[in-house]
Amino acid sequence: MTNEALENAVREASGRWIAAFNAQDAAGCAACYEPDAVMNAAPLGTFQGREQIEAFWAQLHADGYRDVEYIEPTLEVIDDSTAIVRSKWRMNKAHGVITNERWVLQDDGTALLREDDFEVQG
Repeated sequence: MTNEALENAVREASGRWIAAFNAQDAAGCAACYEPDAVMNAAPLGTFQGREQIEAFWAQLHADGYRDVEYIEPTLEVIDDSTAIVRSKWRMNKAHGVITNERWVLQDDGTALLREDDFEVQG
């Protein structure tokens, strides 16, 4: 796969995740992760697998968090099937930084998150 095709798959997948979050769709958020993905949400904890990740996003939505926006995102291709997204982010009740969204190309040409490392700063 070309870098351009990988970048397009990651941008599309990232857009799906943002749209799911902003629609308050925790299952849609979790579907953007590989089944055994790991999410490190500093300082809130580490969550492994879609079930724990979905529960995290569902609780965040229940607590009134919404309207996430990425600020100055960057996308770095690591190899033929992996790219990293980094970005500042903000939403209605918090802001922070994404240090490592590791998107991995799947057999069907879509990208899913294998690792998601972000920090809530306020």
